[in-house]
Amino acid sequence: MTTAQHLATIDFLRTRAFPARPERSGPVDSGPGFHIGTLATSEDFWEDDEGTRSVLVHEQYEAEQDGLVAVLTVRWGPPRVLSLWYVLERLIDDEEMPEPWADLSCHTPDLRLWRVDGRWIGLGVSQHDKELPYELLAVITEVDPP
Repeated sequence: MTTAQHLATIDFLRTRAFPARPERSGPVDSGPGFHIGTLATSEDFWEDDEGTRSVLVHEQYEAEQDGLVAVLTVRWGPPRVLSLWYVLERLIDDEEMPEPWADLSCHTPDLRLWRVDGRWIGLGVSQHDKELPYELLAVITEVDPP
């Protein structure tokens, strides 16, 4: 997908109503107060024994995120960088965390985050496990970060 397509997806998700219950529609997971859209997904890394391909793809996804951040910074100003490590630590300590933050903390180390029109808009690079694909995620939520 192109940057223009990613921006169109982000704009669409910003205006979309949040569902009452969790649901999945194509590349979008939604729930009460949030949408998480997968903008891009890489190949998996089951055959990448040395991890070299994974490193290159991770760098590519970070660069793609940086390009989107540059465009969105023109729109909304510089983003806040939100580390989700502290959310994961609190989950490990059996503290209840709201969604989408709890789920995101398990596979997305940090987000670039803006507050626009009463909603949080975030971008992050996710990977659920070292053999699994990278994903470029867009997060739109009215739930404040914990």
